[in-house]
Amino acid sequence: MNGHEPLRADAGIQRLGGPDRPVVEVAVGVLIRPDGDFLLTSRPGGKVYSGYWEFPGGKVEGGESVEQALCRELFEELGIEVTQLTRWKEQLVDYPHALVRLNFFKVTGWRGLLEMREGQSFAWQHLPVAVAPVLPGTVPVLEWFAAEQGFQGATY
Repeated sequence: MNGHEPLRADAGIQRLGGPDRPVVEVAVGVLIRPDGDFLLTSRPGGKVYSGYWEFPGGKVEGGESVEQALCRELFEELGIEVTQLTRWKEQLVDYPHALVRLNFFKVTGWRGLLEMREGQSFAWQHLPVAVAPVLPGTVPVLEWFAAEQGFQGATY
């Protein structure tokens, strides 16, 4: 994936809003510990794709930069304060319910202990991941990690 062509999730399902629907900007944090493990969280009940595993984050609100949105979302969802982040990659994902641009950041520094404030589960993972199902927008990140690490075989 080059980030410019949309990843089409659940291709057989009709798209809400038609071909001219707006792109929803989303900030996504890929929290990475010094040992290389990364954090995945489950989507809470009542949300689209409930129970699927993903990297934490959320929508960019009006007047926010993507970085500000990420810091706000990680505090709201996980109770942590980001101290070090690096913009990484983007991926456009065409979900049946929305067209989403995922703005991924590697987060390598934070303060506070993880608190699952939305009732979600969390798991520190490495390749190949042991949790399932994985949200379609998460798959490219696992592939990027595999390429960086020279990992062979399925990553999800």
